[in-house]
Amino acid sequence: MPNQIRDLHKVDAESFPYIFEQNAAVQIKKSSGLVRVNVYRPKGDGKHPVLVTYGPYGKDIYYGDFHPGSFAELPPEQKSPHSAWETPDPGFWTRNGYAVVRADERGLGQSPGVLDVMSRETSEAFFDVVEWAADQSWSSGKVGLLGISYFAGSQWRVAAQQPKGLAAIVPWEGMSDYYRDRCRHGGIFSNEFIRFWWDRQIVSNQYGKGGRAAKKWGPDTIEGDLDEEELKANRQDQNIDNANNQFRDQKYYAGKEYNKEDIVVPLLSVANWGGILLHLRGNVEGYTHAGSEFKYLRFITGRHDLPFYQKEEVEIQKSFLDAFLKGDDQLGWSIPGKVPPVDIVLRKGDVGHNDAAAEKAYARRPESEWPIARTQYTPYYLTPDLSLTPKKPEKIPLSKVSYTATGFKADDGREIGAVSLGWKPLVDSFDLDEQVTFTTAPAEVETEVTGHIVAHLNVSVTPTIPGITPSEIDLFVTLRHVSAEGKEVFYTGTAGNPVPLCKGWLRTSLRKVNKEHQNHREWLPHRDYFSTDVLPVVPGEVYPVDIELWPTNVVLDPGSKLVFEVSSGDTQGCERFKHTDPIDRSHEKLAGKNNIHFGPRYENYVTLPIIPAKPKE
Repeated sequence: MPNQIRDLHKVDAESFPYIFEQNAAVQIKKSSGLVRVNVYRPKGDGKHPVLVTYGPYGKDIYYGDFHPGSFAELPPEQKSPHSAWETPDPGFWTRNGYAVVRADERGLGQSPGVLDVMSRETSEAFFDVVEWAADQSWSSGKVGLLGISYFAGSQWRVAAQQPKGLAAIVPWEGMSDYYRDRCRHGGIFSNEFIRFWWDRQIVSNQYGKGGRAAKKWGPDTIEGDLDEEELKANRQDQNIDNANNQFRDQKYYAGKEYNKEDIVVPLLSVANWGGILLHLRGNVEGYTHAGSEFKYLRFITGRHDLPFYQKEEVEIQKSFLDAFLKGDDQLGWSIPGKVPPVDIVLRKGDVGHNDAAAEKAYARRPESEWPIARTQYTPYYLTPDLSLTPKKPEKIPLSKVSYTATGFKADDGREIGAVSLGWKPLVDSFDLDEQVTFTTAPAEVETEVTGHIVAHLNVSVTPTIPGITPSEIDLFVTLRHVSAEGKEVFYTGTAGNPVPLCKGWLRTSLRKVNKEHQNHREWLPHRDYFSTDVLPVVPGEVYPVDIELWPTNVVLDPGSKLVFEVSSGDTQGCERFKHTDPIDRSHEKLAGKNNIHFGPRYENYVTLPIIPAKPKE
């Protein structure tokens, strides 16, 4: 660095309604170096429970600069001079008796070191920050974790290490499985979001990056700037690492694994039904496998950023944290069985998307477990005439339904739209040959679908292009809801975009299921995604596959339909979360005709979790 590491820790007890300490240093114990944190705490000499966040987006970058449109929509009580994207607001929480510690992740903002987000090494540094917060003179010794997205995903990993003082966590829309939830959906590289996220929100805030202050992207690095060659040498680029590593047993992915059962602190996992391409699965599976005695799963709807700050949800956060960090349990979170462990929001009707006020029409219902014990797992069979029916077909002759697969060339990143079969798709620029859809009859009675979905298909690939012998089948499946009026019902996605009910993916060469694994369930098949699991895909061979779709919820009105879509690539609803890497999904590997086979040996079905009415007490 141009200058040596310095201690520029500043304390301001006059300018704000709380005491503001900037750039306090936390020494990293398992390796050399330090992490710099900001502290916001109530004025006075009392001891307070502490909320800690640890992440890459810059502890000093003002929310209004990071995402001005989102900041403008926050409730006034959630805005302060130190508001920051996806983290608890210091103004609100210090008024309510909490200290807030916000850390710059190692290698980012004002924290020196190698930028290697989501790694074991950076989680170990987070561990040190938690223990440091518990040991401070102004701390009660109890630490809680609260934050959205990255600031939620990092909670799972550090909680599994069980740092001293950690008393409760609230991972709000945060993945818990780096490989399956984020990087490789069904083994397929989810490259576009990683590139967008990395370029905008990570390397732009790297420690030593010049020009940040001029761009209103936080202050310049205390020790000065690094040149581009030094910056590149001082970071692990997730675009490169994820492109170069395909399997969970490779060192890159294996180094990020942990056992969810080691999470034993009280847990409130908040999952958004609309997060169908990044966080939803992680919140559900994190809750399911955590070893905590007191654990709760709450479902929400709405855009990714705003519900966290809305009054109703903040009251839930505060009530839960008060119970375990202050001993002030007004609702009974700490009493076994007092608070229902699962709280579901029911998506009934067409209220539009990206409309928080309209979505308040959705009702809530408590449940005693997840998945819901009274679930009736019901197969809906695919037929060659493109229907989807709960009645098992009889005497279907050998036949197949086919669609084109192209893969990607270096300059081909287009989005494929949905097929129109009696219902209007969102977009009209699509190739009818590159997907196929199966539709239910209109619902006769109100029907609820809530839980995990598995699709069982029998697939093959046929060469169609001279000189190309396809060696892979990438399966992209989507479940859509069409109203009785024939209009597709869209829901609020991560960025406020319209999304369908849910999606699923599978790379056919990674079809192997480990039924002996403790996490294998009939309604959620377990795949290891190891390098040793790769199976051949040979043209003409028929392969039975089970495809995991992410969990979902919908209450179907009479007359409405479900549409199951099978495609060779991303379809409507993906936005930034597309799978378009020209090497991972190359034209040479995928181009051909994909087939779904029917006949006496080939049953194809989608198992839906149908929920009967809850028995009256």
